[in-house]
This record gives sequence, structure tokens and C-alpha cells, in this order.
Amino acid sequence: MRKITILFALLVQVSIFAQQTNFNSTNSFNNQTVSLNDQETDSDDLNTDDQNSQNTSSVLNFNPNEKTVFETQRSNSPYEWKWVRDGIWTGAALGASAYGLILIKNKDDLSLAEREKFLNEESLQKEIDKINFLDQWVAGKHNEDANAISDIPFALSFAAPFAFLFDDEINDHTGQYVGLYIESLATTAAIYTITAGLVNRSRPYVYDNSGDTSEDRRFKNNGQRSFYSGHVAATATATFFAAKAYSDFNPDASGKVWIWTGAAVLPASVGVLRMEAGQHFLTDVLLGYVLGAGTGILVPELHKKKMENIDIYPSSGTSFNGDSYNGMAFRYTF
Repeated sequence: MRKITILFALLVQVSIFAQQTNFNSTNSFNNQTVSLNDQETDSDDLNTDDQNSQNTSSVLNFNPNEKTVFETQRSNSPYEWKWVRDGIWTGAALGASAYGLILIKNKDDLSLAEREKFLNEESLQKEIDKINFLDQWVAGKHNEDANAISDIPFALSFAAPFAFLFDDEINDHTGQYVGLYIESLATTAAIYTITAGLVNRSRPYVYDNSGDTSEDRRFKNNGQRSFYSGHVAATATATFFAAKAYSDFNPDASGKVWIWTGAAVLPASVGVLRMEAGQHFLTDVLLGYVLGAGTGILVPELHKKKMENIDIYPSSGTSFNGDSYNGMAFRYTF
């Protein structure tokens, strides 16, 4: 009986020990699981905080001047166009051109007293002698064929700038390019029409007393618009604008010398034909050439960007050490 009691007591102790061991193991496993879960949660929180910090830093470091992927595929324009400034200038030039056309339309025909000077051979020669030596040789010229032919290169010149729209660098900025072209032509038109409307100078064909040129044509108000050549001025503006813009968009392009040569030759050929037609004297052609070419070059030049390779912008963010910073960023593009 005593052995049975001792054996029963041992079994009870073993059972109690086993239960305690199982309980401790379960608690230990649960504690380890909770600890691991806590570590994973802390890790997730840290990752989330890092991601939020990076997002915040990206937002703070946003540069409005930085190009998008689409924009990087576009070439950089050497010019800047401001709608208010250029809109006012172009509008004013077009308005001045309209005013100049009114002045031209209202010019007076040659008076009867003035006509007498051109009808008498002796008085006509005196008028020719008054002309400067650069222009005397053109007096009396008249050629309707040359007059008609001169309109061909004159018209073609207006298409020259549009031909360069096939250039990859230029067609990325078509609106800006065409806007500058219109502004250039409007400027030339304003200067020419007002000058032609205010200044009276007889065309070379007015000095033709051979009978080939009718008196009606010689003495009408249109015959008093020799100063200066609008055909040459407009042609030079178009061709020199095209050459200037192409050179600015493609500074490293080869063959630019041929483009500039073409830009120079086309208005010169128009000038020769206008003199042969008896429409203008040499000085009229030269002045039109200089003013037209000057406008075609200067208008784009005045629109060129200043310091286009430098960017300065505000920047904020977090350094590698975790410190926050605020300041100005400076970027120089080589």
C-alpha cells in the first residue's frame, strides 16, 4: 500500500512538472512571436517613415525649371518670346504699316509746274544733272519685263523662312519662330510705308521722255515713291531672318556660309531688277537692303536669351545626415 502511494505521488509530481514545462514553452513561444511581430511592425514603420521622408524631400526639392521627360526630347530655343511685349510691338508695327499705306494712297500726283520740267528736254537734263553720281546712270530706265520678273524672287523670299521649319531644331519651336518672323516683317513694313508716304522722290522711269512710258504713269503719285525700295527691304528681311534664326538654332551646323550667301544674293538680285525696271535708284536699293537685312538680323538677336545656361532656384530637403536644409540652388549647364 505504501509503494502504491509513493508511486502515485511521483506520477503527480511528474504530471505537474510536465504541465509547467508545457506552459513555460507556450509562453516562451508566444513571447517570441509577439517580439517578432513587434520587430516587423517597427521595421514596417521605419520603412514607411523613410518612404514618407523621401517623398517629402522630393516634393521640397521640386524644381519648376527642371524638364520633364517629354520636354527633354525638345531642343532648347535660343530665343524668348513674351506675349505682352511682343504682342504690343507687333500690333504697333502693323498699325503703323496701315497708317503708312494711308499716307501712300493720299500722296499727291506731280503738279503741273513739276511736270513741265520733265517734258522739256533741256529742263529734263537739268533735273538729271541734279541727281547724285551714284544714281544718275539709272535715270530714264524703264523695263516692264524686269519689273514683272522682280516680283518672282520677291515672292519666293517670303517662303524662305518656312522652308527651315523642316529643321528639327526649329520645328520644335514653330510658334515662336513664326511669331518672330511676323514681327520682323511688320517692323520692316512700318518703316517702309511711313517713309514712302512722307518722302517724295521721282522714280527713274519718270525721267524717260522717249515716249515709251506714258505721261499718266510718269506723273501719278506712284511715280513719287522711289525712296526707298520696299521690295528689296522686305526680301532682305525674310532671307536674313531665315539665315540668322537657322544659325542661332544650329550654331555648330556646317554649310551655314551657303545659307548666308543665299540670303545676301536674293535681295541683291531683286535690287538689280528693280533698277533695270526703272523703279528705284541705286541708293534706294542700298538703303532698302541695309534696313531690311538689319531688321531681319536684329529682331531675332534682341530676343536671344540671356545667361541661358544658368539656373538659380529655391531648394529644400534632407541631407544624408538627416539634417533639414533650406537655400538657393545654382546650376550651370555646360
